Amino acid sequence: MAAEMLQGLPPVVGAGTRALVLGSFPGGMSLAQRQYYAYPRNHFWPLLAALWPQHPQPADYAGRCAWLLDRGLGLWDVYASCEREGSLDSNIRNAVLNDFAALKAHSPQLRGALHNGGESFRHAKAVRAVLGLPVWRVPSTSPANASWSFERKLAGWREVLAELELL
Repeated sequence: MAAEMLQGLPPVVGAGTRALVLGSFPGGMSLAQRQYYAYPRNHFWPLLAALWPQHPQPADYAGRCAWLLDRGLGLWDVYASCEREGSLDSNIRNAVLNDFAALKAHSPQLRGALHNGGESFRHAKAVRAVLGLPVWRVPSTSPANASWSFERKLAGWREVLAELELL
């Protein structure tokens, strides 16, 4: 019996988006809450708050998304849909890639994509080909990436965002 085909979240982008963070596919909690990086042990939101301490991050999700867009950063995933039991990337099956060509048309200032983790980065070549932009692999913010400290993840993200002139 096949697993249910899960649908991902819409992109968080705007005309001023200069860099796009690409995860693989939202975890179960993120899908249930319809929010990127909803799992409280994921370092994504705390990491970004540490990168921009002069701009306090709102507590609510809509405010966080607006805050992110104000900094020139957008969010999406490489997969539009997939089958998966649980939330681990290793359980993703029958994945369908998102439409990056359509996204590029909505974000004319886009200068690059940051792959948040290995599963996302597996598609770096395809993303680069469609967007015609540089791509980076940043340290995964997932709690599954437990061998990396918060500080080490932060340093990796800081390096790439500085290169993109977003800090």
